[in-house]
Amino acid sequence: MEAHGPRLLGSSYKDPVSSFHLFHKFSVEHQEVYWSMVLKEISIKFQQEPKSILDTSDKSKKGGTWLQGAVLNIAECCLLPWPSQNRTDDSTAIVWRDEGLDNHPVNRMSLKELRNQVITVATALDTMFQKGDRIAIDMPMTCTAVIIYLAIVLGGFVVVSIADSFAPQEIGTRMSVSKAKAIFTQDFIIRGGKKVPLYSRVVQGTSSKAVVIPATGGFLGVSLRNGDMSWKDFLSCAAGRSSIYPTIYQSSDALTNILFSSGTTGEPKAIPWSQLSPIRCTCDTWAHLDIQPQDIFCWPTNLGWVMGPILLYSCFLSGATLALYHGSPLGRGFCKFVQDAGVTILGSVPSLVKSWKAGNFTEGLDWTKIRVLSTTGEASDIDDDLWLSSRASYKPIIECCGGTELASSYIQGSLLRSQAFGAFSGASMSTGFVILDEQGTPYPDDVPCAGEVGLFPLYFGATDQLLNADNNKVYFDGMPIYNGRQLRRHGDIIQRTVGGYYIVQGRADDTMNLGGIKTSSVEIERICNRADESLLETAAVSIKPAGGGPEQLAILAVLKDRSPPCDANVLKSKFQRAIQKNLNPLFKVSYVKIVPEFPRTASNKLLRRVLRDQLSKELSNRSKL
Repeated sequence: MEAHGPRLLGSSYKDPVSSFHLFHKFSVEHQEVYWSMVLKEISIKFQQEPKSILDTSDKSKKGGTWLQGAVLNIAECCLLPWPSQNRTDDSTAIVWRDEGLDNHPVNRMSLKELRNQVITVATALDTMFQKGDRIAIDMPMTCTAVIIYLAIVLGGFVVVSIADSFAPQEIGTRMSVSKAKAIFTQDFIIRGGKKVPLYSRVVQGTSSKAVVIPATGGFLGVSLRNGDMSWKDFLSCAAGRSSIYPTIYQSSDALTNILFSSGTTGEPKAIPWSQLSPIRCTCDTWAHLDIQPQDIFCWPTNLGWVMGPILLYSCFLSGATLALYHGSPLGRGFCKFVQDAGVTILGSVPSLVKSWKAGNFTEGLDWTKIRVLSTTGEASDIDDDLWLSSRASYKPIIECCGGTELASSYIQGSLLRSQAFGAFSGASMSTGFVILDEQGTPYPDDVPCAGEVGLFPLYFGATDQLLNADNNKVYFDGMPIYNGRQLRRHGDIIQRTVGGYYIVQGRADDTMNLGGIKTSSVEIERICNRADESLLETAAVSIKPAGGGPEQLAILAVLKDRSPPCDANVLKSKFQRAIQKNLNPLFKVSYVKIVPEFPRTASNKLLRRVLRDQLSKELSNRSKL
């Protein structure tokens, strides 16, 4: 803003803080100008420069055509020295520590070491797969996982992201939908001192070839099925080959990663990321979290969720160091790693903060090197935010809320805007939105209100296709026209407060957010309906606690006629076991209620929102009593 504000805003420009709202408005209304400036701030090397930043001539692409004609390899951009960032081959690319070695020095990997290992994996991939093949990763976000991810993209293949917490059925669904040819995984997951089986879940979920990495040491702790191979044998495929890799360059809209996000149907949406997506998320991290080449950035996550690729690219395209803890982030071991690694930007989800606070795991640790905190995934608790900020000498917490299909946050805080714990300061740079009333009419921009958010459709990095659904039907059909363009659906209900802050109140559809993981009511109900023979049907809804904090899962049940009486606590245990086995062991059932029937529309559609409101009111009254 100091460099370009006076030229772009003229006499209305005062300073970066007081003129921020004007600069944000400019970034929305003049996206070509904004993105041409911001692209110079990160390490993007085009083999062919784009003919234009934004082209809106193709009306079938409601989000516009971005960087038309550009040719690059986004993984190569992560691995090259970059003089303007003072990034050399000797710069530290990754710092990490294994759980249980909390008193050992942190490990470090230079940019050159990272590049060489990525090239080795890419070379081995070339001996087994065809360019464009889709290859899954289902393992914790370790150094090895990061190397595999970059190698797949560098070699012109496509990453299929699968979270390491999924049950076999969910692994199989994602392998099938993505048409993945193979999967990288671990024998076990080491977390909280326990060995959690992973390879066995992969074997149950898919028949595709698996490459298996040992969780600890150099030897696998499992026997492999026929056709699968060890990490050691896989790497041997690159032996004797050239250390100079022929990078595959592709257009900016080329597919690099398939991620998944649950919608309102039982099957997860398969969301393709192009080479534009990493650029978008990195530029947002630069603009809102002020990530710089000297930073050390840590955010406990997984490559199966959108924050994994966002963290990876935000570090390597900005010249920052990626900090990884190989183990559970819930305890003191992780908190000590934050200190020992010298983390300067720390991201989290609210449930993590609750764990750190409850266990007093930061006691006696020095987190003063942290200059920015951030959180996403679910609603923050204000008291927990205050506690977290106090651990780092009251540094600001940047709240972020977005979507896998956006490759970014559409609403978040900024270091140039005033902050309020548990709330968002406004739209992200170059993003515009309106809040719609029940008739689909936008509220005025300065009026406190609540309603469904409608995003301006020209959105750099947002997907314009889905692999297993109609993109226009999911994100545009039924949305109103605003300023001559159809708004993009995101699905959040947001509130604009009297002070101009924003609070996300939940989902407009029946998707819920459990522990930072979005899932659909339909997925949960499909599993719970089979949990007991006396059940006629179930309804899954999420409820926000009266005191704030993350959403909680509630399940309502209707019993079959003439079925014997059933205890709600017994059903709760059965639902919990079924969900942990067949969907996700991280999901917790907080409340179960047996009801005579469900409210429905004239067309027999289940009114989950009515159930949610009734249950929230009932629990609130009980809390008051």
